[in-house]
Parts: sequence; structure tokens; C-alpha cells
Amino acid sequence: MSELVNSIRERYLGTLDKIATAAKKAGRAPEAVRLVVVTKAQPVEVARAAIEAGAGILGENYAEEGVTKIQSLRDFSAVEWHMIGHVQSRKAQLVAENFNFMHSLDSLKLAKRLDRFCGDAGRTLPVLLEFNVGGEESKSGWEASDEARWPEVLGEFAEVLALPNLRVRGLMSMPPLGETAEFSRPYFQKVRKLRDFLLEQFPQANLSELSIGTSSDFEVAVEEGATFVRVGTAIVGPRTYATEV
Repeated sequence: MSELVNSIRERYLGTLDKIATAAKKAGRAPEAVRLVVVTKAQPVEVARAAIEAGAGILGENYAEEGVTKIQSLRDFSAVEWHMIGHVQSRKAQLVAENFNFMHSLDSLKLAKRLDRFCGDAGRTLPVLLEFNVGGEESKSGWEASDEARWPEVLGEFAEVLALPNLRVRGLMSMPPLGETAEFSRPYFQKVRKLRDFLLEQFPQANLSELSIGTSSDFEVAVEEGATFVRVGTAIVGPRTYATEV
């Protein structure tokens, strides 16, 4: 096993241990939380090393970069590739045809394009709907910082649920950047509250997944109900090149 694989494996296993500890603290089963190893802005060799180190889910933020890795690492057929970043409408086809799961569905327009391309490809795509609970203009997602305005998203939410080739599985969010992990807690709590609000209106919906938490705050996210945490630099190290526009 190479030095790179060894170092990633050590950090990967250490992250799993922290997830397990946080889950037990919250009275949850550790296996209820899945670790997405984020390999954006990393070369194919690092993604390969992460897989060889034990990672079963890799997360990518950019469609073209992700597809290049997917095609280069097709031998690892058991690995799931998750799109976790904002997707431009013109790149929806790449996601629909190549990824196993999407965390970052952030508009009705994109949902309709993904649905059409999935239909053309004979695929269904599990998705999470991204909500902006921090009110930051720089963040993507349906606006959800003001609880009084949550009813405004119900119409589009219903339209996404009705699309035949998408399978809505839950919510995703990214809180504002804080100096401590605790800073994120109220935002994670708001996402969970929003999920409960949506379930009250659509009790037939499957919203079992919550994708919250990154390298800086994933333990708090697990305590607050995360089923996916997205961890990159804490496992594979700093990004090594500039990302695509």
C-alpha cells in the first residue's frame, strides 16, 4: 500500500471514529451516518487512493471534473459518485448520465432539466434539495432563512416531488462559515425543523436524508441528525489545483 493510501486511510478511519463517537453521544447508530469523501480539486490519483483506502462514496463539486474521474476509475464499480456542488443548467446532462446521487438540487429549473435528461438516459436519480438557511447571497438553494416564509417553497417542492425520474430523498444545506463548529448548530437545527415542516405538508414524501456537515463541523452535524457528512480536506488534504469556472 502506497504512502498516500496509508495517510488517507489513517485520516479516513479517524474521521469514522469521530462520527461514531458523535452518533453515540446523540443516541444514534453510527451506521446511520455515511461519510462522503470530497475529492474536488484533487487529481485522479488522490481519488483512486481514497477508494483504495476504503472510501465508498466520493463527492465532487464540478460536473466535468467529476465525470473525468468517474470515467478514469470505472474499474471501482462499487464506488458511489455524489454531486455535491452547484450545477449549472447547461451541465445537467453530465450529472444525469454519470452520477449516482445529487445533494445539491437548488432550483425547479435545474430539477426539470435533470428529470428530462434522466428520462432520455433511462435512469432515475436520487436527489436532495438544497436550502439556504443562512440567508447568504453567495449560497445556492431555495431561500429558507426566514421561517415565516417557508410556505412559499411548497409549490415548487410539490413540482419537484412529482417529477418521474428524480427521487427526492431529503435536504442538504451549508451554513455560514463560523470560527467554531458550534456556530453551525442552530443552522443544522433549522434544516431539521424545515424537514419536519415539509413532512407535515407532504407526509408521503421520503425525506429521510440530511446532508449537513463538512470538515469543520461534521461532529456537530451528526449530533443534529446528519445522515451524510461531506468531508474533504480533513481526509485527503488541501486542494491541489484551481477548480473549473
